[in-house]
Amino acid sequence: MTPHATAQLAFDGSRIDGSLFTSVTDFARDTHWLNAPIALTTNLGLGVFAVLMVIGWWRARRGDDSAMAVALAAPVAVVAAFAVTEVVKKLVAEPRPCRALPHDFYVNSCPAPTDYAFPSGHTTTAAATAAALFLLDRRLAAIAAVCTVLEGFTRVYVGDHYPHDVLGAILIATPVALVASVVLRALIRPLVARLRTGGTLQPLLTAHPAAAR
Repeated sequence: MTPHATAQLAFDGSRIDGSLFTSVTDFARDTHWLNAPIALTTNLGLGVFAVLMVIGWWRARRGDDSAMAVALAAPVAVVAAFAVTEVVKKLVAEPRPCRALPHDFYVNSCPAPTDYAFPSGHTTTAAATAAALFLLDRRLAAIAAVCTVLEGFTRVYVGDHYPHDVLGAILIATPVALVASVVLRALIRPLVARLRTGGTLQPLLTAHPAAAR
């Protein structure tokens, strides 16, 4: 066995919660009528988080400079969280469930061996969006949080991730997105304040040009 194969074996996710994963995929096997809708939702559902960020930006146009700075920082915070989890994914190198549990039922096909499982990239995007929106609009953040749970479930349902891949993504992405949002808010707030006073970008940053500082 090669050193790389040994490392993969050491991070075999099926040893952590393989039985729970199998319970979910057994449910997927018994609900064939849900397979196609959930397989579609698990990818297209990410669009919901983009829409929530757009709504947050639109509402921030009626808020103060800090709110607009957070709205503009949100997408960057999500990218930062995704970048961090991608580094973690390469370091952990956990094989996908389809390789450790080949006899389970899978909605999605098995990806390449180098496409690792921990943490879940889709759930990272979802959780990071919820965290970034928490600093802007608690209601939007609550909607994003519920959607994050649903997104995480779909990742296990289609067989792409173990439950701990989803939980790990949430635990990593949330603080990274929060810290990134706070730092970016402080950095770009002065620029937002200046751009709100006039210029071609003013309508994108405030709904009340006359009242802009």
